[in-house]
Amino acid sequence: MNRYEKFAAPAGKFVLIGFGSVGQGFLPLLLRHFDLPRERILIITGDDTGRAQAEKEQISFKVCPLTPGNYREILNSIVERGDFLLNLSVNVSSLALIEYCHEREILYLDACIEPWPGGYTNIHISPSERSNYGFREQALALRQKLGGGTTAVLCHGANPGLISHWVKRALLNIAHDIEGITTVPRTQDEWGQLAQKLDIKIMQCAERDTQIARPFKHINEFVNTWSIDGFIGEGQQPAELGWGSHEKYEPADARHHRLGCDAAIYLQRPGMRTQVLGWTPLTGTYQGFLITHSESISIADYFTLKNGNDAHYRPTVYYAYHPTDATMLSINEFSGSNFRLQNNVRLLMHDIEQGTDALGVALMGHARGIYWYGSMLSIEQARDLAPYNNATSLQVAAGILGGTVWAIENPASGIVEPDEMSFERVLQVATPYLGEVTGRYSDWTPLQGRQALFEEDLDTSDPWQFKNFRIS
Repeated sequence: MNRYEKFAAPAGKFVLIGFGSVGQGFLPLLLRHFDLPRERILIITGDDTGRAQAEKEQISFKVCPLTPGNYREILNSIVERGDFLLNLSVNVSSLALIEYCHEREILYLDACIEPWPGGYTNIHISPSERSNYGFREQALALRQKLGGGTTAVLCHGANPGLISHWVKRALLNIAHDIEGITTVPRTQDEWGQLAQKLDIKIMQCAERDTQIARPFKHINEFVNTWSIDGFIGEGQQPAELGWGSHEKYEPADARHHRLGCDAAIYLQRPGMRTQVLGWTPLTGTYQGFLITHSESISIADYFTLKNGNDAHYRPTVYYAYHPTDATMLSINEFSGSNFRLQNNVRLLMHDIEQGTDALGVALMGHARGIYWYGSMLSIEQARDLAPYNNATSLQVAAGILGGTVWAIENPASGIVEPDEMSFERVLQVATPYLGEVTGRYSDWTPLQGRQALFEEDLDTSDPWQFKNFRIS
């Protein structure tokens, strides 16, 4: 990596809303790659988390929780035309901030579509309304309402974010290896046609995190390598996934949304209680959680090919997440108490001793079985690349850096999703922070070893039916 490549800075201030693990991990990259005087950087957050780092770097740090009743008044005194607002908060509405930034010509980027407090778990609204599908439909409706204007990038961290760009890179690698195709698609339809030609049936966001910290998890403690509030929020949302056109079976508790693009389904249970099989080169097969993420819907929608209103091609897309072993135990304890959060929480950072976060996309169904492409970043590499990071936070921070550079270089693109951005440019910026970026083929299928103990009702003619993944 050119130490350190400088990118064009925003014309005005750079304002971070929220300063948890990802915000703290991104700050060194912001200072390193943009010629921004420190007086033009401001952190607004809901508590004192990260104050010591901000003060060490001489960055203005303001504790001021944003609410539906005060966010406009507070932001009016801080931001103005030409600024960049990076939203890494929890419990602050992304859509409210996007509309505000649109009105004032302020660049915007977030890592997920966040609602106001209670938006993930409000039992008085339908599961569809509190799903990522529902939040995405609200964002698309806002885009239609606002039209063009200043760029606002939705959901651009690692996943969602980099995963959309890795899908395209992986497709090109498979196309080259199997078909000898070297032409890069330039339109959404052309990307869908390429995926269909290669017979891609599954696009699995596959993540296995092996980072280990000491001391290990204690009883009545929830530990994680990134925002505990954020993970708990999404883990309690309905499990959901992009639903492929090849699927013949639906889980008994599957439901279709009654609005929008119809590219996904949800289950009548939270993602933290839904398990599926996944595969990465780091550990091979694993059992992870079907956690809802916006990329599961946006990627499935992006690669859909239609005849009129009927989809004749769409891959099944979902996130299979195996966090650290200590986090797995935390989830079991949390779920076992009917989602009552433990009394103690701990973000794993300086206490991590070893391990790697393998995060990528596994494309399945093509002539060579499965192809995984993504980042395998160890804790040692992460610490060498940037301070205030573990492997997980740096993968997200790298995605934010790539998205930020793209937004500044394309400042009048309106509301955009990662799938609509230049995958070449984003990966060019982000890859130096991602450790070993690699593609691996495997003959793994979800049926391997499945009948070892008890006979099962499986469709062995096609291992890529979602029934064979055994949602449990």
